[in-house]
Amino acid sequence: MALYMKAAEILDKVEQKKGAVKTLVYDSKFQNIKQLFALVCETQKYSPVLQQIIETTRLLKETKLRLNLAKVLVYDLLFGRGLKCGGSWKAMMAKHRSRLQTALARIKVKQKVSRNEDLLPPSVKDKNAHNIPRYIRVNTLKTTVEDVIDYLKREGHSYQGTARRIEDLGQLSGKMFMADMHLRDLLVFSAKMDFHNHYLYKAGHVILQDKASCLPAHLLDPPVGGHVIDACAAPGNKTSHLAAIMKNKGKLFAFDLDAKRLSTMSTLLLRAGVTCHQLANQDFLKVDPLAPEYKDVTHILLDPSCSGSGMVCLSDRDPEVQDGDRLQALAAFQLHCLNHALRFPQLQRVVYSTCSIHSQENEEVVSACLEKNPGFRLVHLFPEWPERGSVPLTQCLRASTTKTLTHGFFVAMLERQTPPSSSEDLHTASSGVDMDTGAASGGEEAQTLNPCSEISGEQPQNSTTKKKKRNRKKPKKQES
Repeated sequence: MALYMKAAEILDKVEQKKGAVKTLVYDSKFQNIKQLFALVCETQKYSPVLQQIIETTRLLKETKLRLNLAKVLVYDLLFGRGLKCGGSWKAMMAKHRSRLQTALARIKVKQKVSRNEDLLPPSVKDKNAHNIPRYIRVNTLKTTVEDVIDYLKREGHSYQGTARRIEDLGQLSGKMFMADMHLRDLLVFSAKMDFHNHYLYKAGHVILQDKASCLPAHLLDPPVGGHVIDACAAPGNKTSHLAAIMKNKGKLFAFDLDAKRLSTMSTLLLRAGVTCHQLANQDFLKVDPLAPEYKDVTHILLDPSCSGSGMVCLSDRDPEVQDGDRLQALAAFQLHCLNHALRFPQLQRVVYSTCSIHSQENEEVVSACLEKNPGFRLVHLFPEWPERGSVPLTQCLRASTTKTLTHGFFVAMLERQTPPSSSEDLHTASSGVDMDTGAASGGEEAQTLNPCSEISGEQPQNSTTKKKKRNRKKPKKQES
């Protein structure tokens, strides 16, 4: 009974725009998060059909149930594996079972379909057609990729080596698994593989994290021993990833405004063996960039609240009819956060990411930020990545169920423009291309950043000419 009450409560809050499904489920602290998440997502998918069945049978009038509570009960009765409750609710639904089944059958006849899934809207069926593989990130703070592979092989899993193409990841079945071709600490399994009760997960040796969600920390690539900020940190998967890259050395400041989420995140980080973090129940926008404790912060990961429209199970079925006012408010908040991040005096790089498919929250936010902050430039991320940001911001990355076999995602990296200190620096970075002019230029970071190449601005030529003249004068002084 508690399962259905909690699921209905979350559906109510989603409709009231109090949060995204994943966030609300995570915050509920329900004993079986996976079961609750699945019920809410599946009920959302079939919501129009469920509504039609409920209206046809006048179920609300006869049972006095609230609409979303009726939806989750009818879903499990007709589409799921049967009701998981007893008592009065089970008896009540059993009383109406035949009428509900008849209503469903009539809808199928009217639409000329035989399967329940054929009743889904086209956009939902398109998402279901692309089963996202199960990704697990090896927590290198506790183990190694090689040890995890060996452990899984001893359990009977079949290791297929490193994938060569993204398409390979969609061909996995049974106990087959592969190493990802882009992220060295990521292993990939078939979509049906479940690790929630596996020892490696419970012990913190692996993190259940979608590939796209692993990109921000991987691309930010903070230095070992550095000072880093995770601006909107909960639920903590990206925070633990940053700590692993930093080898638990340095300082990792993690902020989140929600105290409950932060408390749960603390437990997650403890299980993952993270020790270099400093959690703060604080609004990132109220953090003073000039405070002494942040004077050495050089890298920031910013993954702010967004529409969640890239998450496969969410109810944003038609991007064109997304609430325009809500998107505008989210974009304004995201831009405010990004502008604030760039105020930290020693900042070198910031990665901005969302799990949204809307350009209003992605490319438009980045463009507006670059206009206001000319001292920063975009970094060209993962040249071999198959899905790019919308023109002209093709330096950014996008991810999707179709092209990358992940949830929908967006990632951009902004880097501070620092003038080269010598003519040698100019020569080293001559492969950079100006985002607007196409001129050769840049700093030496373009050659050292592993998955990225830099997009930089044109440098004046007179500085190098003066240096050459000074170099020619020095030998004359020595001769005299």
